[in-house]
Amino acid sequence: MLGHHLRCRDVIRLRDVSLRVVVAEDSLLVREGIVGVLTRQEGIEVVAVCADLPELLDAVERCSPDVVVTDVRMPPEHSDEGIRAATELRTKHPSIGVVVLSQYIDPAYATALLVDGSAGRAYLLKERVSQPGQLADAVRTVAARGSVIDPAVVDVLVAASARQRRSPVSTLSPREREVLDQVAQGKSNAAIAATLYLSERAVEKHINALFTKLDLGQTPDVNRRVKAVLVYLSDPASAGQGG
Repeated sequence: MLGHHLRCRDVIRLRDVSLRVVVAEDSLLVREGIVGVLTRQEGIEVVAVCADLPELLDAVERCSPDVVVTDVRMPPEHSDEGIRAATELRTKHPSIGVVVLSQYIDPAYATALLVDGSAGRAYLLKERVSQPGQLADAVRTVAARGSVIDPAVVDVLVAASARQRRSPVSTLSPREREVLDQVAQGKSNAAIAATLYLSERAVEKHINALFTKLDLGQTPDVNRRVKAVLVYLSDPASAGQGG
């Protein structure tokens, strides 16, 4: 089995290869599983293995890989290191393809990965690693500047897009959403004005506009404020945006 770290010069060439791959994964078992899957494939060579983001970036500089296969969450922060690596590589080494592996069906990760373009990028669930050929196909695809998104993630993205289109909150302007977020926090118009550096008159105009867009009619303002907050809080895209 491969150890924690494999230096480029230590790689033993067992067959003619064309694609050099760096693997980054903090779990030893998963890391060795990924390496095992890839090294059994013709035309793929694992030139380094890493356990965290700094090791990955260092291996890229030392080994000049064609493709990086990385976990979405790794040390040092266990947040979105794989996505950050892909973003940095797009700037510094745009020819390197990146396959991001995740155990989470989280459309936010896929969206962040693809926000600057899908060429040379793949987002797969880790369960695909156990399916013969899937990971290797993704490696070959991103090396050729193609893209791969896990079907399960695509389903979630499509569902989220459909919900967004149906949501009345999606019709609000960014400023109206900011004002509504402040209303949801229970702030008065004066407090909202102070927080957003607006005049109270501007706040009133934004609130009346969002009342109209949310089709809240001409009931007393206090009721409309409550109803607007309920609509806002029931919108999936608004979850977690309040202060």
